[in-house]
Amino acid sequence: MIAVASRLYGLVGLIALMAMPAFAVQPDEVLDDPALEARARVISKELRCPVCQNESIDESHAEVARDLRLLVRERVSAGDSNDEALSFIVARYGEFVLLNPPAKGSTLILWLAGPAMLLIGGIGAAAYLRGRAAPVPADELSADETKRLTELLNK
Repeated sequence: MIAVASRLYGLVGLIALMAMPAFAVQPDEVLDDPALEARARVISKELRCPVCQNESIDESHAEVARDLRLLVRERVSAGDSNDEALSFIVARYGEFVLLNPPAKGSTLILWLAGPAMLLIGGIGAAAYLRGRAAPVPADELSADETKRLTELLNK
């Protein structure tokens, strides 16, 4: 019975942890129009929190993320398209706020570094495996060596 209760508590805790990003957007931030709110959430998921860096502003609890979420909702409410709202924020904060920056110029190295490292590692592993010396078979024992070994083993 105790094991069932502890599993139930663990399951409830896991569900609560999984739902935490949903609580990042505060109730006072939510737009009245569900269509506009859905657009704002889509845009917010494409923007990086400047404080957390590996979270979108939609998931982050940081104050600057809240400010950016409000700015996104303000732009969407003003009639901006998704691209216009993103461009507005990128113009003020730079391409750093994009979770998936475009593959051009200064960000091109970020896009190419992963595949390049994988390729270099594969080439290195292949060279290592190819360069390993094959095991050399031991020489056969001569008749005298065989006789001497037999004598030693029989003692």
